[in-house]
Amino acid sequence: MKKTFKSIMIILLSFIIFLVVVVGGYVGYVSIQYYRIEDLKDLSSDIIENELPVALVNQEYTAVTYNIGFGAYDRDYSFFMDKGTMQDGTKTVGKYGKAVSKTSALTNTNGAVDLAAALEADIMLFQEVDIQSNRCFGINQYEKLQDRFDSYISTFGYNFHTAYLFYPFHDPHGTTKAGIATFSNLKIASSVRHKLPVDESFPNKFFDLDRCFVVNRIPTSNAKELVMINVHLSAYDEGGLIRAQQLEVLKTVLETEYALGNYVIAGGDFNHDIASTLNSFPTTQLLPEWIFVLEESQLPSGFRFASSDLAPTCRATDIPWEEGVNYTVTIDGFIVSDNVSTVLVENIVSLNGQDVNFMYSDHNPVKFIFSLID
Repeated sequence: MKKTFKSIMIILLSFIIFLVVVVGGYVGYVSIQYYRIEDLKDLSSDIIENELPVALVNQEYTAVTYNIGFGAYDRDYSFFMDKGTMQDGTKTVGKYGKAVSKTSALTNTNGAVDLAAALEADIMLFQEVDIQSNRCFGINQYEKLQDRFDSYISTFGYNFHTAYLFYPFHDPHGTTKAGIATFSNLKIASSVRHKLPVDESFPNKFFDLDRCFVVNRIPTSNAKELVMINVHLSAYDEGGLIRAQQLEVLKTVLETEYALGNYVIAGGDFNHDIASTLNSFPTTQLLPEWIFVLEESQLPSGFRFASSDLAPTCRATDIPWEEGVNYTVTIDGFIVSDNVSTVLVENIVSLNGQDVNFMYSDHNPVKFIFSLID
């Protein structure tokens, strides 16, 4: 009996030591791989000299912002980090840690690229663009965008890079290299990546890395600049404290550029309700905890939203998409200075008679037609 007990204790102790070594080694590996990208990183080397025109005042241009969701989010997809509650009290949680398959990721990536192309924009702002990440099975989405929009100039700022993440255990997220990409058929004179505050607590810092916005400067016909900012704020931020800090950094840049007399447009995924759509759309889910509101009164003087409340731009991803069931809200759009005229803002849920509502991503693209006031 003593021998049996001793053998069991040796096996148990050996297993515990093994776990400690494995877990400790993995934590060490993740910590060694962890780093922050420096602030004010110049991306101008990405810009190839070309004959693209400057922006003309009093002429209409089209901008589009589109979070393509790393090619994972078709209508059947749910994400492991997202949780929700149905109106009957049922708790829900997403399933997958990466795209369901490479075929699915390719279909969604190509579909999102085609949808963006059909909007015929002069400037396109993309978020969650992966470059050979495990979660999209190694597809270089930035390269696919460049191939499709080869007549445009483009810049890319990293905002998410990780060591191999084994979580969730049933479908590991893996290694990620992702960022925000800007495409323009107008001349970009310079491009700079600005870092944003992020959650530095353990282990959250390994899941929400290096948020940023990218400031692209487009010369205009009246010697000013059109400052086009591509932004993606944090989503997984309990209490909204990090997002509040991020907004302050962004607002400082908006104020500075406006004071210089420039035209300023910030577009992207703000991860805030920016169109007073908190309870606007049919749903059988309760209001999610991740929703925060950004009101126009919180913007710097001289700025307003260019957003639409007629259709949602983001769906809850704790469950697959079903119209009228998932919670939806408008968190994508633009912030513009008052020397920019809004002609049209449209959240794209159908195109040429085809239903494209959350077809290729958990976000819908936003089309913004504007002109610069002389």
